[in-house]
Amino acid sequence: MEIKNVALIGMGAIGTVYGNLLYKSYGSNFAVISGQTRKEKLKKNGFTINGNTFYPHIISSGDENTKFDLIIFCVKNYQLEEAIEDVRSYVGKNTIMITFLNGVTARDRILSAYPENKVLYGLSMRIDAERTSEGVVNTEDGEIQFGNADNTIIASEVQAVQDCLNKANIKNKIFPDMIRTIWKKFMLNVGVNQVTAVTRAQYGKVTSVETNLIIFKEAMLEVLDIAKASKIDLRNEDVENFITLMNSFSPNGKTSMLQDIEGKRRTEVDYFAGTVINMGKELNIPTPINHVLYCIIKSLEELY
Repeated sequence: MEIKNVALIGMGAIGTVYGNLLYKSYGSNFAVISGQTRKEKLKKNGFTINGNTFYPHIISSGDENTKFDLIIFCVKNYQLEEAIEDVRSYVGKNTIMITFLNGVTARDRILSAYPENKVLYGLSMRIDAERTSEGVVNTEDGEIQFGNADNTIIASEVQAVQDCLNKANIKNKIFPDMIRTIWKKFMLNVGVNQVTAVTRAQYGKVTSVETNLIIFKEAMLEVLDIAKASKIDLRNEDVENFITLMNSFSPNGKTSMLQDIEGKRRTEVDYFAGTVINMGKELNIPTPINHVLYCIIKSLEELY
């Protein structure tokens, strides 16, 4: 199995970083899928990263008869249902799909819409992309962690995606247990994204300010309680490891949720604290820290 053409939907900060690398490698065999209303503007303006602008092929639903070997989702969680429909005319019976979305629900939402296709779990770690008025700025492309739920034996579709990422010089790693991997990232996001959104802290102030550290840790511990009750392999040491991990992030870097707050954009709080709260109710597990974070971030959105 070989991936000969690739499409990506969602050219925000992360999408622009990986879209640029895929465009450099695949050229005319790479396309950006866009909603019809934005297509002409994107064609005209292109996408700018670190001062360089590139102009990939941009298509909307029904423009062509092309079926892509791989479609990558980089939209926000609240845009996913629309994106699922925007790509529909480009999905063939052998199309592989992968999500780089935050949270723990995106892959299953895509699979429910395309139950006959291979849909992989995926996430981006340690990327420092930031969207500015001049385009996207980044110094670290990070690493894509991906695969099926169980990758003890590497499936052909997983190997094909790894070959594609390698061709595009995108760092990647296949994890044996992707359920544990996506839940670890979810736990980190619930802690770090939300504490930075409410405090405006950059990465360097998440653990060095004692009260930030308290909120960061306690928000993650609520996820840990839910994971344990759900028989998902998260561990107490994962929380401690994430506290240490924060030292490896660029101290002046900003989480995507802080960037959304500063840009007066809708956040993904419904898919972070909102998911924790809902699962806590189902499992009868208290989630007071996430409840407060949810209320504050929703209030900030209302004040835009």
